[in-house]
Amino acid sequence: MAEHISQQDLARIATITDAPVQTKVDRTFGLPIGLYMTTVGAYLAFLLLMSTMLLNPGLVIPLAICALSVVAGFGVPTLWARMNPENDSRPLTFGQFQHRGIDIMTGHLTAAEASVQVLILPVLILAWGIACAVIIALT
Repeated sequence: MAEHISQQDLARIATITDAPVQTKVDRTFGLPIGLYMTTVGAYLAFLLLMSTMLLNPGLVIPLAICALSVVAGFGVPTLWARMNPENDSRPLTFGQFQHRGIDIMTGHLTAAEASVQVLILPVLILAWGIACAVIIALT
């Protein structure tokens, strides 16, 4: 059941303090730049592969929209990571990444496990595109 607390009782038992202001912001996602760029490259390679294999003028606009979506989808977080307030956090190097791994909500991952999780979808999509290209070439 809900109980009504008067303003006088609330003022007597509650203490209001100023919340600390956090000035250090880490927006690097804890992954090296190379892993991020590999993901972007796999998606753009798929689009390039499809555009060269299909060679249909009617697909120019849809593929351009897809390419712009990929660039925007990865470019906005890149710009977000560089936003003010200025911070001194930098993305991990591959050496640091291999040594430390990464902590996620479900626990600690080694560099190999984290790389597999990040790259599984783009690599599968690129493999699917290659399979489609082989089928198109054989027909």
